[in-house]
Amino acid sequence: MAAVYIPAQNRTLDAAVEIQAFLAPLGLTYERWPVQEKCSPDAPAEEILAAYAPEIATLKERGGYVTADVIDIKPELPGLDALLAKFSREHRHTEDEVRFIVKGRGLFHLHPEGHDVFSITVESGDLLTVPAGMRHWFDLCVDRTIRAIRLFQDPAGWTPFYEEQGLHNNFEPVCWGPSYLPPGGALPGLVR
Repeated sequence: MAAVYIPAQNRTLDAAVEIQAFLAPLGLTYERWPVQEKCSPDAPAEEILAAYAPEIATLKERGGYVTADVIDIKPELPGLDALLAKFSREHRHTEDEVRFIVKGRGLFHLHPEGHDVFSITVESGDLLTVPAGMRHWFDLCVDRTIRAIRLFQDPAGWTPFYEEQGLHNNFEPVCWGPSYLPPGGALPGLVR
């Protein structure tokens, strides 16, 4: 399950209800979906999309999304570092960024207008929607593996618009989650 870390407050949220309550006023959506037992997270993309077809249809109706696909990132992917460089710099999009994590883990840093930067670690079963225009960046966790269903409002996908003075260099790309917290549950600061 996801975990939100707010460095400016040295505060961690790891209960779905707390996470939803924190994210909703900022325009972010967080949900937990049951991981489909009938579909292996390693199944072909078409099978994964078919297994989650009802959930995808609901999201399409709710957000005006017109297409869905599966992104599969793993350590042996050719050009992985170049691909990750596109995601790991602070940027925005003209449409929502929607991700349902099928397998693996990743770390979104979010920088809502007028608010401190915070991070959310996502893993299998987590759905996160980052609204259009919100500054953010994404890093993989140590195992460099994530498989996710993505939804788009434009069939061509989104284009990142990078922030010239992005804050991404001020934060460590470190994944945390309830099972990864140090003793006492306190997280170390993520700022370099």
